[in-house]
Amino acid sequence: MKIADIEFPDRAVFLAPMEDVTDIAFRLMCKRFGADMVCTEFVSSDALIRDVKRTREKIIVSEGERPVSIQIYGSNPQAMADAAQICEEADPDIIDINFGCPVKRVAGKGAGSGMLKTPDKMLEITGKVVKSVKKPVTVKTRLGWDDDSKIIVRLAEQLQDCGIAALTVHGRTRAQMYTGQADWTLIGEIKNNPRMRIPIIGNGDIDSAQSAKQRFDETGVDAVMIGRASVGRPWIFGEVKHFLETGKEAPNESFLWYLDVLKQQVLQSVERLDERRGILHIRRHLAATPLFKGIPDFKPTRIAMLRANTVAELFEVMDGVGLRNKK
Repeated sequence: MKIADIEFPDRAVFLAPMEDVTDIAFRLMCKRFGADMVCTEFVSSDALIRDVKRTREKIIVSEGERPVSIQIYGSNPQAMADAAQICEEADPDIIDINFGCPVKRVAGKGAGSGMLKTPDKMLEITGKVVKSVKKPVTVKTRLGWDDDSKIIVRLAEQLQDCGIAALTVHGRTRAQMYTGQADWTLIGEIKNNPRMRIPIIGNGDIDSAQSAKQRFDETGVDAVMIGRASVGRPWIFGEVKHFLETGKEAPNESFLWYLDVLKQQVLQSVERLDERRGILHIRRHLAATPLFKGIPDFKPTRIAMLRANTVAELFEVMDGVGLRNKK
C-alpha cells in the first residue's frame, strides 16, 4: 500500500492523532512497538499562524518516528493553507487535515467535524491546502454530522477529486461523539467503490488484534488506525502486527515487563516537560492502561498512583504493584 510515494506494508496499522496524548515521546514508543505511521496531536491553524510557542512545539518531528504526519484543523481556508506551509517546513512525511474532531470547542466553531455541516467549505479548504504544499495531504473525518446526514460515501469521492493522497474515516457521526459502536459499513462501501483510487483507512473501536483483523477482512481497507486503545497500552501495535502476520496471538510478557514500559513512559514524559507537568501528563495513560484491571482491591492503589507528585513517589507505588503481581 502506498500513500503518494510512501510505501507501507499490506494491512498497515497507524496511530491515530489524539490531543494531549500523541506527543513525540508517545509516538516514538508506539513506533517501537510496530506502528506503521504515527501522527501528531491536532494543531490549530490559527495558533500556528500566530506563532504560539506551545503549538509550534507540537509540530516538531524526529527521524526516528518516520513516516509521521502532522495534523491541522481550522475553519478559514487561507489560514489552513498558510498553516500547512508552516507544517511543511517542519518536514513531516504527510500533512493531515482534521475534519473529524467532535469536541464542542472545535466542532462548535465550524472546524473539525463541524465541517461536515458545510461540505462545500470542507472541499474548498482541502483543495487550497493541497495546492499550497508539495507534501502529500490526507484527510481524517467522520460518517456525517448525525444519523440523518451520513454524507461520507459521496464526500469521499469529492475529497479525492481535491487531490488528497488518502482518506481516514472514523465510523461514527459527530452527534455520536465517542459513544455507541463504530459503524464500519460505510467505510467498507467507500473502499469498495470502484471510483475510489486512494487508500482508505478505517478508524473506530480497534481495541484488539482480533478486531483489527475482522475490520480488514470485512471491509478490505488499506490500513486501520488505533486511537484510544493505545493509551496506556502502546504494545497493542505489536500484538496486532503479530496476529495479522501469523494468525496467532502474541505471547504475553510478564507483568513486570508491561509495568516497565509504563515507567519508561513516565520518564520520557518528565524528560520532555518537567517533573510536575510530566507526571500530570502521564496520568491519563496510567488511568487508562488495562494492565491494572482485575487486580483485587486496586482502587486505593490507583488513587495513590494518580496523586503522586514526584517520580519517586509514583515509582514506589508502581513497584509495590509489581511486587504483588510478579508473573
